Amino acid sequence: MTPHQLSFDLPVRPALGREDFFVSPANAEAVAMIDSWETWPSRKLILAGPTGSGKTHLTHVWAALSGARIIAAADLTDADIPALALSPLAIEDAEQTAGNRAAEEALFHLHNLSLAEGHTILLTAERPPHLWPLRLPDLMSRMQGTLVTQLRAPDDALLAAVLTKLFADRQIAPSPDTVPYLSRRIDRSFAAVREVVETLDAAALAERRAITRAFAAQVLDKMV
Repeated sequence: MTPHQLSFDLPVRPALGREDFFVSPANAEAVAMIDSWETWPSRKLILAGPTGSGKTHLTHVWAALSGARIIAAADLTDADIPALALSPLAIEDAEQTAGNRAAEEALFHLHNLSLAEGHTILLTAERPPHLWPLRLPDLMSRMQGTLVTQLRAPDDALLAAVLTKLFADRQIAPSPDTVPYLSRRIDRSFAAVREVVETLDAAALAERRAITRAFAAQVLDKMV
């Protein structure tokens, strides 16, 4: 057992730079849209995808490119809307405004004011806007009139890359055969990848064990 393979209770620091984002067929279209942000129709885009698919990472990449501010949709009702509209803006989890009259109205006014000021808007959500249960008709029409790009379910290369990145974010170096083994065993979803890495980290910390293929197999058997 080598010291660098042990799991330690260290802060999780996600790497959110453009160079840290692994491009595969599952996300290549979305990455291309972020890179070409100055050509978005009507200066707005919705980035849709499941939890853990890379929406937050790409949002930070876009913010670095455009100089945008980032705000959670849940914070819009308490935000200074005119001030937010003075620069490019990323609104995370925009779908969560649905059903909340005040939040929907805040998003509607921010959308209109930002575009009127000549700025660009990126919105993220788990689903395309036609699936959001919005109650404000004017907001619904604005969202459904926005170009959507989607992050797809992970292919083999992306699954392995996300596993590697999440281990690195936790400053963990598993044995070389661990990631290929996990890629073959776990459910093919971003949620499953995150759950497995979190569970392995906690188990390795509790048992003071290195994360190896054998240890991963033991933990997966317990999870099943």
